[in-house]
Amino acid sequence: MPQEITTGYQALLDAANARVRAVPPQEAKSLLGREDHIFIDLRDPRELEREGMMPGAFHCPRGMLEFWIDPASPYHNDVFARDATFVFFCAGGWRSALAAATALDMGLKPVVHLEGGFSAWTKAGGKVERRA
Repeated sequence: MPQEITTGYQALLDAANARVRAVPPQEAKSLLGREDHIFIDLRDPRELEREGMMPGAFHCPRGMLEFWIDPASPYHNDVFARDATFVFFCAGGWRSALAAATALDMGLKPVVHLEGGFSAWTKAGGKVERRA
């Protein structure tokens, strides 16, 4: 018997986007490098190698997010304990919307995500550096 999906990805994205502010790339460019904003790159390592990285962004693979946020987790990363606005991004804005909503559910705040993701960032002329 086939699976019956009761909540599709679009409904999840719509709910996340209703709760999490999407920062346009031009605004994000002015926030990059500020001490009070931490850019969280959720893309997988292959994407980083292929497309480069935003300078100063912190890489957190999407699959580790919940574990790195929670201070009770053995995998907790101190970057998520800082007093800052967390700007999540992925390639196109889908994973980052869902991740930001999850982060809010966990109590992390303030949280936003990059509208259109890394693709929109590069189209807007955002800085990119290649991994060594």
